[in-house]
Amino acid sequence: MDREKVAVYLPKDLYERAKKYLENQGSFNSIEELIEFMLNELLEQSNEETMSKEDEEKVKERLKRLGYF
Repeated sequence: MDREKVAVYLPKDLYERAKKYLENQGSFNSIEELIEFMLNELLEQSNEETMSKEDEEKVKERLKRLGYF
């Protein structure tokens, strides 16, 4: 199913980094495909339930005890 597309402009250095990533990874057929995947992933993550403040504090405390903070 084709969806209507719109143009998105990126800074050239970001485009070049994406192009290099694409060449090294080889798992996407185009930069457009890579960006579409990454944007979808980011947007899905932002829609997922977030951690409660209490749980976040527990994780931070655990990471401190493990020496990460």
